[in-house]
Amino acid sequence: MGKKSNAAATPALRVLSEAGVRHTTHTYESTGTDFGAEAAEVMSDRAEAPAERIFKTLVVALSGSGSPSALGVAMVPVDAHLDLKAVAATFGASKASMADKDEAQRVTGYVLGGVSPLGQKKALPTVIDEAAELARLSDESIFFSGGKRGLEIEMAPADFIALTGARIAGIATH
Repeated sequence: MGKKSNAAATPALRVLSEAGVRHTTHTYESTGTDFGAEAAEVMSDRAEAPAERIFKTLVVALSGSGSPSALGVAMVPVDAHLDLKAVAATFGASKASMADKDEAQRVTGYVLGGVSPLGQKKALPTVIDEAAELARLSDESIFFSGGKRGLEIEMAPADFIALTGARIAGIATH
């Protein structure tokens, strides 16, 4: 990985700066509506990162198991689909669905296409697909949104998991 970024232009970057976690930022002009595909294209060109190391951040609504509906974050590689049944099981809920976009933006403080798992207004429990563990075992970095469209953070998976308390589970399908 490159240099440690000292910029704190978003709440996500502020969290990393305050924690002293080594990371690199990558910026680009976001022009599309398929933000995951756009990030994958740019990061594969710039950082030679394969799609399985570039994660999209999805906000899910969890319900059942005697608890009121709650939100969580599920992160899967940009070339994968989210397995909602696996997410529900990981969080101990009976059902998971994609969260209402307005609620997701209000709770996280980020716009869709720029939702970061770090620095949310209300920190949500996070699960990241087991592809992050494969990257960790290979001593490779992962990429995810830095809190706005066109901003990606690159960092070590172990640091990400330690900072977010993320669970690792098989939640992606191809």
